[in-house]
Parts: sequence; C-alpha cells; structure tokens
Amino acid sequence: MEKLNILIVGVGGQGTLLSSRILGNVALKLNFDVKVSEVHGMSQRGGSVVTYVKFGKKVYSPIIEKGEADVILAFEKLEALRCIDCLGKDGKMIINEQQIDPMPVIIGKAKYPENIIETLKENNKIYSLDALKIARECGNIKAVNIVLIGVLAKLTGINKDIFVEAIREVVPAKFLEVNLKAFEEGYNYHN
Repeated sequence: MEKLNILIVGVGGQGTLLSSRILGNVALKLNFDVKVSEVHGMSQRGGSVVTYVKFGKKVYSPIIEKGEADVILAFEKLEALRCIDCLGKDGKMIINEQQIDPMPVIIGKAKYPENIIETLKENNKIYSLDALKIARECGNIKAVNIVLIGVLAKLTGINKDIFVEAIREVVPAKFLEVNLKAFEEGYNYHN
C-alpha cells in the first residue's frame, strides 16, 4: 500500500476523534507519514463532524478533496450521503445504518431522506451494517466507531495485530475489553 486517504464522518459524540487517533497510530506503526485534521460544526449539539486521516510515504496536507477518499467511515447514514462526492473512483464506504435526526428534522423544518443506503449502493462500493446493534451486544453503544474500524481493518488488509496494538494504546483501560470485542466483531463481519 502506497497511501490511504480515510474520511471519517459522523455526529458529535460518536467517537470520530478517537477513531482518527487510532488510525493515526496504525499509520505510524507502518512507518508512514501521517496527517490528521478535524473539521466540525456544533459537535456538542449533535452537529456534523468530519475528520481526515491521510497516510503514505510523504503527506503534505491532511485535507481530502472531492474524489480523493480511498475509504469513508460513516458513523451515521445521512452523514454518508453528505460526503459521497469525496469518495474516489475505486473507494469504499463503510456505513453504520444508524439514523440520528439533525436539528432541522427534530424541529420539523426538514424531512430525513429515505432510502439512503440503497441510493448510495447504486454506483458505489458500500459496506453497510448495524454497528450500533453490534456495539450494544459487545456491551457499550459507544463502541460503534471501533466496530467500523474492525471492518476497515479487514478491507485494507493491514495486519490485524497493528490495529489491536493501536487500540490498546489509545483506548482508556476501563473501556479496552469492550472495544477489543467490538473490533473483533467488526473485523469478522460479513456484508
């Protein structure tokens, strides 16, 4: 692998920043140059959160432009729809099928789009799963991000042990066991 551009999208509080730290650690363990950048709105209020993770032999900018993402990790399906134009020609998108209504939907000013997953699957390589259900079964609904990282690990072909080591270094000890279980479930998930 020469390079990997990963776009992480979700809603505030879903663990996008922790995910970027784990993926940054993975890149360092592979002796790659890595750049991580976060761009977010009102994350405290459930707003959109976008994080870029780029690694390769030499990375000059952390920003992923339209059509440049090798992988998009989408923690919520509307966020997946919002960023689809960033997916590269041969890119893959991993989507948590969870729906989190944005404020305009909550207050009745907008309607949540229907058939998002089906729409995205029409012209793209999509892996969708109920990561929230898997995380709940592992013991903590906040492990959705780690379930998705497990799927990513399998798709990239990067040595699984490198991901496990990165998770061990970044995740607090009291949450480590449930997160390692969530990673395994994601890694072994079949779409």
